[in-house]
Amino acid sequence: MRTTFAIAGVELRRFFKDRSNVFFALVFPLLIVLLIGAQFGGGSTSRIALVGPDSALRAALAAELEDEDIDVTIAGADDMRELVARGRADVGVLLGDQAAAAYDDGSDLQLQVIAGSQAQSQVVAQQVSTAAQNLTTELGQVIALTTAGLDADAARTALGIARAVVSPPRLEVVNASEIAQEFSGLGQFDYGAGAEVILFVFLTSLSGSATLIQSRRLGVTRRTLAAPVSTAQAVGGLAIGRLAIAAFQGAYIMAASTLLFGVDWGNLALALLVMVTFALVAAGAAMVLGSVLDNAAAASGVGVGLGLVLAALGGAMYPLEFFPDTLRTVAHVTPHAWASEALAEIQRHNGTLVDILPQLGVLLAFAVVLLVLGSWTLRRSLARAI
Repeated sequence: MRTTFAIAGVELRRFFKDRSNVFFALVFPLLIVLLIGAQFGGGSTSRIALVGPDSALRAALAAELEDEDIDVTIAGADDMRELVARGRADVGVLLGDQAAAAYDDGSDLQLQVIAGSQAQSQVVAQQVSTAAQNLTTELGQVIALTTAGLDADAARTALGIARAVVSPPRLEVVNASEIAQEFSGLGQFDYGAGAEVILFVFLTSLSGSATLIQSRRLGVTRRTLAAPVSTAQAVGGLAIGRLAIAAFQGAYIMAASTLLFGVDWGNLALALLVMVTFALVAAGAAMVLGSVLDNAAAASGVGVGLGLVLAALGGAMYPLEFFPDTLRTVAHVTPHAWASEALAEIQRHNGTLVDILPQLGVLLAFAVVLLVLGSWTLRRSLARAI
């Protein structure tokens, strides 16, 4: 067993000695997660940059916006424009001296709002307008009460008591779309991270199958078998090496996306179980591909092409929920679709082990078939001239 793991360790080290593998295994997946989250992710916090002198208006508007769970940043005029231009703020608000004076006098309030190019910028701009209207309404009420004989502090206290006693009108919007309900509450980067785990675990494994061919071509396998190492140990070590590469890729994406993007995997232990099971499938597929082909460049090309096609068909690039019914049925000929469903059940519905048992069972069946076939073809390839 020690010999088997030693061979697996050599395979893992050989994989990462290729600098292109380092980029595509460590950097590229996180860039894709970031891109998907930036373009299509939801659940991000609204961000507003306020510009203006320290005044009652700035303090009141910032407090009103923060009550609506909006991230408010006090900045200078140039900093605000940079934040909006770079997408780090959805909206910039300029509070000039005239606006501050108008608020103090109870006059009409006019704010200069600069909206960014983000999809939600117009919505955030409307939130600013609503907050400003709330402030002017409250200020008008205070002025009316002080005109009636109350002092300003007593008037504000009375309004606070009235708001606590009287329930304001409430608008509740219920989206009847099943797809909207399926993705509701999903974090900005959650879907992208799950999809990229499935995509890159399989893609990295298949593209890395070229090392099996290189081992035979360079005589590494022959020298290994010349040592006191049986064919079974050699095949087992190469298989565990494929599994180590696939599992490392998946674990790395999960850990990095959690730390960098705050991805919520639901039950992490179950998510890891799905990833490792899918890694077994990917390891078996890599063994088959690296055994039936004798050209390393061809194996890398076929691996990338096959990995991308299966990922697209299996929902690792586009949610299965958006597939037509017929195509969704066809997608389940791939292990990717079953892994996608299992991760979705864990992430979106707090699924338990019982909930994902059907998906795990199918993935284990894929893994057994591919690992047995891969071991058989790999054993035969060790004796084949190349």
